[in-house]
Amino acid sequence: MFSAMSSTIRATVVQASSVFYDTSATLDKAEIILKDAAELESQLVVFPEAFIGGYPRGYNFADQSPRGKESFRKYQAPAINVPGPEVDRLAAMAAKYKVYLVTGAIEREGYTLYCSVLFFDPEGNYLGKHRKIMPTYSERLVWGFGDCSTTPVYDTPYGKLGSVICWENRMPLLRTSMYAKGIEIYCAPTADSGDTWVSTMTHVAMEGGCYVLSPIQFCRRKDYPSPPEYLYSPSEEFVTSDSDSIIWAGGSVIISPHGEILAGPDYEGQGLFTADLDVRGEIPKPKFKFDVVGHYSRADILNLTVNNRPLVPVTFTSSPCKSKDKDGECKDI
Repeated sequence: MFSAMSSTIRATVVQASSVFYDTSATLDKAEIILKDAAELESQLVVFPEAFIGGYPRGYNFADQSPRGKESFRKYQAPAINVPGPEVDRLAAMAAKYKVYLVTGAIEREGYTLYCSVLFFDPEGNYLGKHRKIMPTYSERLVWGFGDCSTTPVYDTPYGKLGSVICWENRMPLLRTSMYAKGIEIYCAPTADSGDTWVSTMTHVAMEGGCYVLSPIQFCRRKDYPSPPEYLYSPSEEFVTSDSDSIIWAGGSVIISPHGEILAGPDYEGQGLFTADLDVRGEIPKPKFKFDVVGHYSRADILNLTVNNRPLVPVTFTSSPCKSKDKDGECKDI
């Protein structure tokens, strides 16, 4: 726990596409972006949902044919293990450019994939992760479900940092649990570039009395492999007629705890959107009128219980020792 907070932090949200099926190339791109953000004197850089590993937009999740199974195998291959060499490389980037780094990643554990967010500090430490607890709609066919053991909020000198992914932000109980943890810099990477997303983020900023940073990918058809390697279902005929067709329009945004848009949204192309966040100077002002888990709560009639234990399918318990070593400790037999 830091005893004192710095005044402001310069934050950047990244609006860029992954290099689909190629994690190494995506990491190369991430380093170029971090260099550009460092030149803006950014101290916090937030990448979109599924930036590492890629978001399978347009993929026919329900295809159980041999072709569909092969497509899933190819999608699983560039997912990353956490911890692992890609995490080490991201940590080194955070240290090199002296930034807090928050990035979406497709995480692989065994043969199950998770849509996760990874956190790094400017010293190059991997802090931890948030696994998406509720994949949306057909995402549930390719991504597993996280639990509340990975809904962290981290103390930094600039404020408390955490993340909620995409339509998790529509889950009022999850938002409330994050507010109760004191989140002040609320990262909301998403795949939603629709017309209502900025309104959703504005509501979260005002409800939580926090800064909201929402990076979104901007992709053209050419940012995904060409057919027949990757079919953009169900409208492949439309999008392949022009490789420059926009299939993911961005809309990244930074919003203040007063509900004011500080940067973005932009729907024109890839880019970086930057704003200065003053947690200590600004957050107390809206909290004076509305503190959703403080003076504006009614714990006597409305309360929330959160299970933050890891939920695992198999638990192994030790059997009694049949043999002990000379110090009286159990030993393998």
